[in-house]
Amino acid sequence: MRVLMLSLLLHAAPVTPVAAASLPTSESVAPETRARLLRREVAQVALAQVRAPDAAWQPAQRDCAGLIRYAYRTAYRRVASERLASPLWKDTRGEPSDFADAETLLVRNFTALGRDAATREALRTGDVVAFRQEHDAGPVFHLMLVVRPEDRAHAPARVVYHPGEAGASVRTGVLDSLATEAPLEWRPVPANAAFLGFFRFKEWMS
Repeated sequence: MRVLMLSLLLHAAPVTPVAAASLPTSESVAPETRARLLRREVAQVALAQVRAPDAAWQPAQRDCAGLIRYAYRTAYRRVASERLASPLWKDTRGEPSDFADAETLLVRNFTALGRDAATREALRTGDVVAFRQEHDAGPVFHLMLVVRPEDRAHAPARVVYHPGEAGASVRTGVLDSLATEAPLEWRPVPANAAFLGFFRFKEWMS
């Protein structure tokens, strides 16, 4: 029932599409512009999966970490394809890898930003909301991708995520609603012990 409540909450708000625009070549843009373009493409790719998953996103890769890997790789392919000459991720040993599960993304590829409301307010597209849920079989890590318009007056920050089950749809909802209306174990607030915090891709920390 609590999972159903979360599903209904995250489906409640309509998706506001991110405006598309032609992309300049990566050699012609400043680093700040490239970062903005990458975030915009991550948002476009992630939100597109809510409507229907891309055929290029392999079904075996469709889980919460797979959504992040796919959105990032696709964004880099569109904006800065030269970066993909080497793997985008690091594995559990810190070696370059094309694959990283949810825990490895957090430990090796993303940096913790904090857990409080001020950090939540400062999140940008491409940041991650992370949870660790305890089960009898062991802990399960779960990630949600943040999508926030460049103009914050345009629309609220959202989370986009895959629930992990085979055949499940990608879901989205308003981040602040998640913090106030979801079952406690899914709220990104300090009082929730299952909430690990907000994270940012290490290459985007500068």
